[in-house]
Amino acid sequence: MTQNSSATRLFCLDDTIYQRTHRQGLLWLGFYLSIALVALLAAILLLPTYTHVFTFYLKWQDALVALLFFVALLALAGATFVIRFLYALRIGSQTGVVQLRGDHQLAARDLSHENFASIFWMLHAAFWCFVAGLIGLTPAMLLGWTLHLTSPLWLVLTTGVAILLSLAGLVVTLIAASFIFVGCIGLFHICRKLGSLHVYAIDNRLIIHRDKLLLTIIYPDKPEALVDLATLVPEDQQALLALLQDGTIEIQSAPADLLALEDAEEAEANKRRMAYV
Repeated sequence: MTQNSSATRLFCLDDTIYQRTHRQGLLWLGFYLSIALVALLAAILLLPTYTHVFTFYLKWQDALVALLFFVALLALAGATFVIRFLYALRIGSQTGVVQLRGDHQLAARDLSHENFASIFWMLHAAFWCFVAGLIGLTPAMLLGWTLHLTSPLWLVLTTGVAILLSLAGLVVTLIAASFIFVGCIGLFHICRKLGSLHVYAIDNRLIIHRDKLLLTIIYPDKPEALVDLATLVPEDQQALLALLQDGTIEIQSAPADLLALEDAEEAEANKRRMAYV
């Protein structure tokens, strides 16, 4: 733990943890860039293989090209997230994961390697939203087949069914597109906040939950921060735990009424067990 001239105590990131997380970040970065490159090359190679004449139905090649370009876009977004986190990781290794600024402010940043998994699952959800949108457009692809039927009766029947299914699928597509649109707007905010330093006033509105070595810091109108104490230098980890235990930084505990209720329920359960003996 270090302390500067302004009485700010810094709880620093362990160098071994930093190196390991940094290597994981580089691997994730290479993974996303590789996916983006493969998807772009596949889309570019597919484009010359079919004609690009306007039709009133959706071509499956257009759908596949759109999917490949979207995958490339998602992969580039993932690479951007990883770069942003690696930058925050470097800054955090220099300025500390947790800062105790006198007795009035607590600052923390989430530099856990679990952020890489969170980025992946966020992009995974966006991918399946796009797939759902394409599935909603699948009936529109059938029009390309029904319009080439030779029987007038089957032409009218199958085309009418395809149009009705297309209208129903359009609803699914619009819902999926709305989720993707809202998610794209939120991506900028999430990227900016990823691994950033959050500052909280130390007062009665500050809530800190501790689950073993995981701290959850909550404050009204402030982003929630998760701090894995296992990422800290062992000496800093023990020092911060000591501050939490001696009341310098208060931890949210269960209300007395709730503890009394739990004790009463446990006592009643013990009585029932003894009655069966």
